[in-house]
Amino acid sequence: MNKFFALAAVATVATVSVPAAFAETSQSVREVTEEASVHLNAGMMLYSSAGYRVAPIYRISAEGNPQVILNGRLVTVPASTISEMGGKVTTSLTKKEIALAK
Repeated sequence: MNKFFALAAVATVATVSVPAAFAETSQSVREVTEEASVHLNAGMMLYSSAGYRVAPIYRISAEGNPQVILNGRLVTVPASTISEMGGKVTTSLTKKEIALAK
C-alpha cells in the first residue's frame, strides 16, 4: 500500500509541473511568431511592389531568404526586401532587379 501512495504522489507532482513547462514553451513560440512579420512557404507566389507576379517561391534558404527560379536559375531574394501587402508576399525589388542578382 505504501508503494501506491508513493507512486500517486509522484504522478500528481509530475502532472502539475508538466503544464507549466508547456506554457513557457508555447509563450516563447508566440513571441517568435509575433516578431516574424511575414510567414513564407515554398509554393507561395512572390509579387513585386507594383503588384506584378515575380515567381513562385521555390524554397526558403537556411537564413530565411526566399529563393525563386528565374530564367532557368535559382535566385535568392533578400528577406529584408520582403513584406506582406494585402495578404500577398511582396518584395520591394522588381523582377528585373531580382533576375540580375547574383
